[in-house]
Amino acid sequence: MAAAMAERGFEVIGVDISRAAVDAVNCGKAPVHETGLEEMIVRNKSRLRATTSPEDAVLNSDISFAIVPTPSDKRGAFELQYAKYAFRDIGRALKEKDGYHVVVLTSTVLPGATRHGLLPILEKESGKKCGVDFGLCYSPEFIALGSVIRDFLNPDFYLIGQFDEKSGDLLEMVNRKVCLKEPVVRRMTIENAEIAKIALNSFVTMKVSFANILADICERIPGGDVDVVSDALGSDSRIGRKYLTGGMGFAGPCFPRDNVALSFLCKEIGADGSLLLTNDTYNRELAKAFFGKLSSLVRGGETVAVLGLAYKPESHVIEESQGIFLARAFADSGIRVVGYDPLATQGAKQALQDQVIVSEYLAEALQDANVVLITTPDSVFKNLTVKDILGKKEKVTVVDFWRCLSEEVRVHPSINYIGMGRYREELSAQARLHELWA
Repeated sequence: MAAAMAERGFEVIGVDISRAAVDAVNCGKAPVHETGLEEMIVRNKSRLRATTSPEDAVLNSDISFAIVPTPSDKRGAFELQYAKYAFRDIGRALKEKDGYHVVVLTSTVLPGATRHGLLPILEKESGKKCGVDFGLCYSPEFIALGSVIRDFLNPDFYLIGQFDEKSGDLLEMVNRKVCLKEPVVRRMTIENAEIAKIALNSFVTMKVSFANILADICERIPGGDVDVVSDALGSDSRIGRKYLTGGMGFAGPCFPRDNVALSFLCKEIGADGSLLLTNDTYNRELAKAFFGKLSSLVRGGETVAVLGLAYKPESHVIEESQGIFLARAFADSGIRVVGYDPLATQGAKQALQDQVIVSEYLAEALQDANVVLITTPDSVFKNLTVKDILGKKEKVTVVDFWRCLSEEVRVHPSINYIGMGRYREELSAQARLHELWA
């Protein structure tokens, strides 16, 4: 966010409690892995600096964005501890500042948290009044790891929850300058924006689950193909094609917890959140169902290669990773498992410990594999050739959860290719349909 804003011409000051992160930015290095980030930091060193001092940042800027973690607590709600620390420091800096300043919370929170949990801290620490001496907005981003910069500069829309018109006006001005196109801006109350953010994420997870149900259906219907069905559904403007690709369950640091958090809110305010709970349960059981389908493909003494240990392509994050779950499940059943991921090697090694061999090289992971599972549609895996997969082996089974491998691989006689979401058991399925309708 800091790098992209600097790219768009703003003078930006980044703040972090981590001295290592601050030093990295000031040296033109990316403190985290993200596509294109380091190059953007280097290009904008003259407009971007970092500090560990919130006071320095607030006193020398007009608008502050708080982008701190809001981890899930035991109830499934979002913890405000780190946001409270940040708002305390911002409030103390505002006390020393002359002139108007806008504070924007970007972290995902539940409805009511900004106004009732965080705003009082700003007013107490600053001794000033919101709407008079400073402004406040809630404005979360809709971005995905691996494509953060692209998503940030080209959003579908900007969501602004404003305390008052003045606060929203300043934030919208910033957004319009940051955006690479003419942006859609939705301005509303802070509470409506809080609802909209978490509701959007939760709705997307239901779309993912529905696509996975379709994939399961298509596997059991002669000629069934989830991509063909999804293309048809996605042509309807009421539905759209995004997130309708049957594959593996939703995972990562946001989708699973946001769904749980919205169901928590429903329970607390007396709304019916049963649909949300059902979706969460279905998704958590999905990897177990996949293991049940695939366990018969592997015999004792064989090796399974799991390609894709991050929760999605172009990411190093393994949180709630379906690939990690499958690797662990096969290892627990006594099968030798070798895992590989282009970016998530270290995190996967820590998560899997001695259960699974996590290889540094793709060729090494494939070398002895009798069964290969493609669990993320990473470009590295899409480009696999027959030679890459077979090596010196006579026969290999490939399970492609995303149906992303080349035609050459899919039809090769020495590769038993299984595209999940496509029909697999023609005779038995024909018999079932005949019995049902004849």
